[in-house]
Amino acid sequence: MNLLKTLAAISSMTMLSRITGLLRESLFARAFGQSAYTDAFIVAFRIPNLLRRLFAEGAFSQAFVPILSEYKNQHGETATKGLVDHVANSLVWATVITSIVGIIGSPVLLIFIASGMRDNPQAFDASVLMTRMMFPYIACMSFVALAGGVLNTWRQFKIPAFTPVLLNLASIFGALVLVHFFHTPIYAMAVATMIGGLLQVGIQIPALMKIGMLPRLSANPFAGLHDPGVRRILQKMGPAVFAVSAAQISLLINTSIATNLGEGAVSALQYADRLMEFPTGLLGVALGTLLLPNLSKASVEGDTAEYSALLNWGLRLTFLLALPAAVGLAVMAKPLIAALFNYGKFNAGAVESSAAPLMAYAAGLLGIILVKTLAPAFYARQDIRTPVKIAVGVLVATQLMNLVFVPILGVAGLALSIGMGACLNAGFLYTGLRRRGIYNPHAGWTSFFLRLVVAVAVMGAVTWFVQSQLDWTAMRAHPWLRVGAVLGIICVAGATYFAVLLALGFKLRDFKRSAK
Repeated sequence: MNLLKTLAAISSMTMLSRITGLLRESLFARAFGQSAYTDAFIVAFRIPNLLRRLFAEGAFSQAFVPILSEYKNQHGETATKGLVDHVANSLVWATVITSIVGIIGSPVLLIFIASGMRDNPQAFDASVLMTRMMFPYIACMSFVALAGGVLNTWRQFKIPAFTPVLLNLASIFGALVLVHFFHTPIYAMAVATMIGGLLQVGIQIPALMKIGMLPRLSANPFAGLHDPGVRRILQKMGPAVFAVSAAQISLLINTSIATNLGEGAVSALQYADRLMEFPTGLLGVALGTLLLPNLSKASVEGDTAEYSALLNWGLRLTFLLALPAAVGLAVMAKPLIAALFNYGKFNAGAVESSAAPLMAYAAGLLGIILVKTLAPAFYARQDIRTPVKIAVGVLVATQLMNLVFVPILGVAGLALSIGMGACLNAGFLYTGLRRRGIYNPHAGWTSFFLRLVVAVAVMGAVTWFVQSQLDWTAMRAHPWLRVGAVLGIICVAGATYFAVLLALGFKLRDFKRSAK
């Protein structure tokens, strides 16, 4: 399998997801702007989204994929199918029960994570109702996470990468159509979220049937818990939940702090976060998706040379693409926010308040993507405890940084703390890999870094000069001209970056790699 070609295929699907996601956010901003009700929806979605990352995509995938890879390579198809059946039954029932408890306890949860919202009873009540509407989303996404783990292990990467597009399309439908059928328009987005969850489940079924791994669910929630593989996954999930929860707890604390920074603060952070997720998804998520099953296979086979080579390849690609993306986001923060969101109720003030946290996020973008490249190196070896210890330390450090940055920078301080925390996380992960002898860098890193620094510096200077010649909020009356100008500058920046690299001796073939 050609890894670079496969990564490009995954990234193309992820790009479609991110483009539709940006369209979704643009329509959301146009329809609702920055208000107490947009904050209410974002807070409401954050709770089921937190649990999705905890129990489905995050902790579950980290524990499940390496053990599934072991079963596939060592125990045969029958045992592997039995494991998938038992794991699916346990996971889906656990998230269904969690959803029921969450629907009942939503008001109490919101008191803890959105304390500032209690000053606006209408927004608080709306957030409670939308939380209840969207809680079952985690059951849908638990099945999607399981399906993604299975399909990625079978090297079927396209469906899992395309799946998020369906949530974006459902949300776009909600913002354009469903919004007209609700007295409180924001409720349409909660309904659209559930529609998107069901669509994401539906697209997995034919793909799983094709490889003979569609799980059979039981009416008994405890069926399959006797399976040794399930018990091993649960044992691994314990520390994995703790590791993922550290980052998510930090996010919830930041949300709570943002609700006390004034109306629209949560929304400003959210819009910046969406743009930051574009390069994170295209590179970080795609690389993590590709590396985990291949690293797991190398670990099972005891091929340490392949293991280290895969990490070296992933890290070089990360620096090659994440570094210019970080500089580009920082320099183009205001033009990007204006071109995507500065319509309807999203005014010039909202552009300024959202651009600041985006610039702060850019400072930590490299760290955020590096974590997604480095962490699979531990998970593939079924080592969850090391990332847990690091995550706990990073959680404490992030909140200490909030004490310093937030009083000075406001909402941007929250974003800066997250980014700097990710850089610390990446640094500790890298140090752990080196100390254990898991990763040994190949030759040529010094010259590689020098070329990158020169190319990024030239690209950043050119981009800053060109974008500074235009008044981006004044171009609101000419939206297509403004969008065209942003795209043109991005193309110039990309061409400048790679032209300098080529002039300095960069060769694309150095990044070609095949998995064994």
